Amino acid sequence: MMLGSILNPVNSSIISVSLVPIGAAFGAPPSRTAWLISALYLATAIGQPVVGRLIDLFGPRRLFLAGTALTGIAGVVGSLAPGLGVLIAARVLLGFGTCAGYPAAMYLIRSEARRTGQQSPAGVLAGLAVATQTIAVVGPSLGGLLIGLGGWRATLAVNIPLAAAGLVLGATRLPRTAPPPPAASADGPRRAARLDLPGMVLFAVPLVSLLLFLMNPDAGHAWLLAPVAAVGGAFVWRELRAPEPFIDVRVLGGNRPLLTTYARALLAYVVSYAFLYGYTQWMEEGRGLSASQAGLAQLPLFATAIVVSSVTGRRRGLRAKFLVGAGGQVVACALLLILHSGTSVWLLAGVAVVFGVPQGLNSLALQNAVFHQADPERMGSSAGLLRTFGYLGAIVASAASGVVFGQRADTVGLHHLAWFLLAVAVLYLAVTVADRSLGRLEPASPPGGSAPAAGDDGRGAR
Repeated sequence: MMLGSILNPVNSSIISVSLVPIGAAFGAPPSRTAWLISALYLATAIGQPVVGRLIDLFGPRRLFLAGTALTGIAGVVGSLAPGLGVLIAARVLLGFGTCAGYPAAMYLIRSEARRTGQQSPAGVLAGLAVATQTIAVVGPSLGGLLIGLGGWRATLAVNIPLAAAGLVLGATRLPRTAPPPPAASADGPRRAARLDLPGMVLFAVPLVSLLLFLMNPDAGHAWLLAPVAAVGGAFVWRELRAPEPFIDVRVLGGNRPLLTTYARALLAYVVSYAFLYGYTQWMEEGRGLSASQAGLAQLPLFATAIVVSSVTGRRRGLRAKFLVGAGGQVVACALLLILHSGTSVWLLAGVAVVFGVPQGLNSLALQNAVFHQADPERMGSSAGLLRTFGYLGAIVASAASGVVFGQRADTVGLHHLAWFLLAVAVLYLAVTVADRSLGRLEPASPPGGSAPAAGDDGRGAR
């Protein structure tokens, strides 16, 4: 589960130190290489809930193996890419290929907890949090090492052995069948009929339009918002009437704590990924570090996030985790304003440590909140939606970095980015303070039962 779950966050972060050498290799400015980030998130934001729904219906094994194989193919294509366009296509394949790991893991954890009747597996969830969001910060360090050994192409080729290991472990260790959803007596064709393919298409169209606008947020691309409203309305209308909706908007709309968690994920990852991409680019171009040195400068963030997630993973109460994580982001964003081209390496490492605290807390708290707030029968798609909102935040972060940096990631651009992130971090803190449902959320609620905060009235409304 953990090997499959890290494929996406590692690929999302390893590119951060590769953007400058890739741009130099193909003569592309930051505004064009930003598509390497957005392409993966565009594919993943759509694919995560879709694959999650398939896992809800068919179990995780087949989806996990197919996605892992596609990841390996993307590694081959990317490592041999002759130009930026092919490299962007490889990143799209990576986005779709890495979609299955996290929803499959959440589905298996929930299914096993329901089967055994045991309390929520806090230790396993903490381990998964470490293996997903917090492990993402090792990407820059790994990327710097790989670039030093074999150039930027090695950062794509690393997916080949990872995918091979995932295929072997998935084939030998994942269960061939999993606890089925309701209507378990339905045969294969019946399950296929429950896929709601029209709903999936109607979900994808406005999301693609929204993401494309966020990549280029100017008046000339405002027309992309038209299908967001029109097709988005058609999607809601369809899902309200579908017997087996892709996303049960009626239940989701009545679950305001879960919607708030998704909104909080978007805000948290705007800050997290802007630091990962924008700050790393600035260290290379504005501060003058090499790709390997910039990767090493991110190691304190990785170590801090792992320690924080491990220490707090088994502790009850999510509200404190959210509040400290939100406050930590405010402090970390403010620290970016004091950096300049002559900043010492020790201060850069200190900033990374400060960012590591909210990185470890937020990823853990968001994952646990969804685990207890979502309908257990739709755990795969709910986990996928958490990733979708996180990747919306990542695309906003990528677009913001492209806007403030332009042709070069200089210190002036970093400070402009810091002010934007500071505003986002303050909003995240305000949303967290106002969310009273967090006080009613007990991480030890029985699996398969309704979490106290699943509905706005505290009774676990479905």
